[in-house]
Amino acid sequence: MIDLVIEPRRRDLGGFEVARILPHAKRRMVGPFIFLDEMGPVDFPPGIPRAADVRPHPHIGLATVTYLFAGEIMHRDSVGSEQPIRPGEVNWMTAGRGISHSERFERARAHGDHVHGIQSWVALPSAYEETDPAFAHYSAQSLPLFEEAGVWARVIAGEALGATSPVPTHSALFYVHARLEPGARIDLPPRYPERAALIVAGAVDVNGQRHDAGRMLVFEARRPITLSALQPATVMLLGGDPIGERHIEWNFVSSSRERIARAKADWQAGRMKLPDRDHDEFIPLPGDEAAPANPMS
Repeated sequence: MIDLVIEPRRRDLGGFEVARILPHAKRRMVGPFIFLDEMGPVDFPPGIPRAADVRPHPHIGLATVTYLFAGEIMHRDSVGSEQPIRPGEVNWMTAGRGISHSERFERARAHGDHVHGIQSWVALPSAYEETDPAFAHYSAQSLPLFEEAGVWARVIAGEALGATSPVPTHSALFYVHARLEPGARIDLPPRYPERAALIVAGAVDVNGQRHDAGRMLVFEARRPITLSALQPATVMLLGGDPIGERHIEWNFVSSSRERIARAKADWQAGRMKLPDRDHDEFIPLPGDEAAPANPMS
């Protein structure tokens, strides 16, 4: 029933820690989900240094979504978007043939903040890897809710629990934020061949076995799966149809190693546009000691 239990690895991003869940040595993807980090929870005091921010950086071949439980992050990108990310909202950024963006803790810098969330990358199918970059924002109120017998769940993207999110995706997937009261049960959608549950808080029972916060459970294909809360629990349910092998290097995802090499060269040479409203600095390509002085803005 449970194919793999993933224990996250802690990573220091220079101002706060994240728990890296995907990619994992034994499981690089779950459906189209190829990257998953849990950020925080962290308490930022007022006046935190700009080193805590994620400066402008590039992506290709994927869509990103930063989903917050608490706090606020300011998103700016090279298609002209400037949008704060707040709890329960969805900022779905499609990189396609290339985009750059930044994520900054501006509210925390001014007032202090408690930040906790999940960042995920969804690899695009081959037919859409070179699609035009785009950005879409959805309020928490615009996303479907499921409430029944001690279960509260928001369908962030895709189809699950009898509801469909308005967020546009390029492949069959589901992404759900669920809160369970003690004794409450929730079933994973059976139609998807690849499924997983990240336990963010509390503890759940699966087939008589207890699993605590911090673990991601990856399940066998298409078998009935029920999570039962042993205490108040928060879980992220995700998965979908596999889209084939993908290569991942730095912030780039592609079915082609040559395409990643070209993206690296483009970023290194300053040929990728920086965010319209955040173009005074950027993250150089790892190992690049001679970053361009005047990249595109």
